[in-house]
Amino acid sequence: MDALDEVLGKYATSQKLMDHIRYTAESLSMEFDGWGEQYVSGPSLYVLIVAEVNFADYTDPLGDNEWPVDRCRVVTESRDTFTKVARDVAFSRDGAVIVTGDGTVQRQMVRVRNPSRGEIEDVDGLEFPGWMGTKHMSALETSLRDDVLWGITLSEEDGRVTTFLNGTYQDYPRDEIGGRWRPET
Repeated sequence: MDALDEVLGKYATSQKLMDHIRYTAESLSMEFDGWGEQYVSGPSLYVLIVAEVNFADYTDPLGDNEWPVDRCRVVTESRDTFTKVARDVAFSRDGAVIVTGDGTVQRQMVRVRNPSRGEIEDVDGLEFPGWMGTKHMSALETSLRDDVLWGITLSEEDGRVTTFLNGTYQDYPRDEIGGRWRPET
């Protein structure tokens, strides 16, 4: 077995994990009715799925902001439980949520440091569209790190959900979430 097969075997479920988290972010976006109201912020999430538990090289603990692991420790244990806890976190805490490749949510939420010059070769070539705020730009840069499998964000400003992979992103504006399965509103 070569190295690529080993990595693919070990993290083959990362796509399913990302889809699960993205679905939750889309659900939170769809259920919030205050988008577009002045002085109102919607739910906000920034989730990184990482290959290794050691992410201290590029993050700092963000104070008392913690994921309540006593209520939900593994993303895929229960979709309803994860969504319920994510909703609470999205309205009451700040920082990135770290999820390891096996779906385990880390307690401490973090601030993600920008890569320094020379640390990641492709970071200087990234282009940031005008709609991206700091959370989205951070997720795009961070997705270039070797041990970051995915990034997922939910924008508190307009409800868009974005996924990040290896310096690329797929954006889902709120009016496009759900695609052909989207209920008419």
